[in-house]
Amino acid sequence: MIEIENLSKTYDGRPAVDDVTLTIPSGEIATIVGTSGSGKTTLLRMINRLVEPTAGSIRIDGRDTRDVPPYELRRHIGYAIQGHGLFPHWDVARNIATVPRLLGWDKAKAASRVDELLDLFQLEPDQYRNRMPHELSGGQKQRVGVARALAAGPSVLLMDEPFGALDPIIRAKAQADLVDIQRRLGTTIVLVTHDMDEAIRLGTRIAVMSEGKVLQYASPAEIITHPADDFVEAMLGSGDKAFRLMTLTKVKTVVEPGTAEGQPVDSDLSLRDAYSEMLWSQRDRLPVVSDGKPVGIISRDALDKRAARPQ
Repeated sequence: MIEIENLSKTYDGRPAVDDVTLTIPSGEIATIVGTSGSGKTTLLRMINRLVEPTAGSIRIDGRDTRDVPPYELRRHIGYAIQGHGLFPHWDVARNIATVPRLLGWDKAKAASRVDELLDLFQLEPDQYRNRMPHELSGGQKQRVGVARALAAGPSVLLMDEPFGALDPIIRAKAQADLVDIQRRLGTTIVLVTHDMDEAIRLGTRIAVMSEGKVLQYASPAEIITHPADDFVEAMLGSGDKAFRLMTLTKVKTVVEPGTAEGQPVDSDLSLRDAYSEMLWSQRDRLPVVSDGKPVGIISRDALDKRAARPQ
C-alpha cells in the first residue's frame, strides 16, 4: 500500500504538487492523468525520491520513504519510462539484470530471472537474451524495459508515459500485456499518462490532476459517470459515456451459447474492443475463447444494447 499524505513540492515558491493526499491499495493499478504541467510526473517521482518533497509524507507498506536511503529505495521500486530507457551497448539479458546485479545476485540466479521474465513477456529467451536494443522493435524494447523494472521483484512499479512512443496497435497490445502481467504478479502500479482512455483502460483508480492538485480520485466508472468538475469533464472529452463504460466490462460477462465463424475473441477482451472487432469485420456474432477453448459467442444485439443503455 502506498499512502501519500499532504504532499507538496514547490519550485521558486510556486507549487508543482499542491497538498495531495491519496492511498493506493496493494495490488492495484492507479493511473495519474492530467495535461502537461499538471504535476503528475513530479508526484510520481516523489514516490521513489527522484524528487524530494517540500512537505508531506509518503509511506510504502507502512514505512516512511524518508527513513530509507534514496538509492536503496529505488532498488526496490521498479521504474519504467517512455521510450524504454535501455542501455544501448548492453544486450537484453544484461539490461534486464541491471538491478539484480546491483543487489548482488549471483549470475545463475540473475540469468534464471532474465529467462523467466522473457518468457513472461513472450520473448523467447534463446532468441532474445543476447540481442542488442537496436535489434528490437519498439514494442519489444518497451517490454524489455518493463521486464527490467520488474527484475528484482519489486512490490511497486512506477511508470511514466510508458507507452507514449508506441503506435496505436502495439500500444493496445502493450497495455493488455501489462494488465495481464500485473494480475499474475500482484504488483502495485502507479502509471502516469496524459491519455484519459489509457487511464480508464488500465486503472482500477484514477487521479485527475490540474495545477498540482488532485481534482478527483476514484474508480473509472465513477470518473465517467460523475466527474467532479468541468475540468474532469473536459478530460473525458466528447466520447460517448456508454462506450467508455464498455471499456470496463469484459466479454465473458455477456457470453451466449452457440458457435460462430471467423477469428475468435478472448473472454477477457473489453466489450468496447469486441464491438470494434465486430464492426471492422462486419460480423454479427463472434466466437469467444477462454484459455484457447471455445466458450460460446458474443452477439451484435447484446453489444448494441450495452452501447445504447449501459448497465
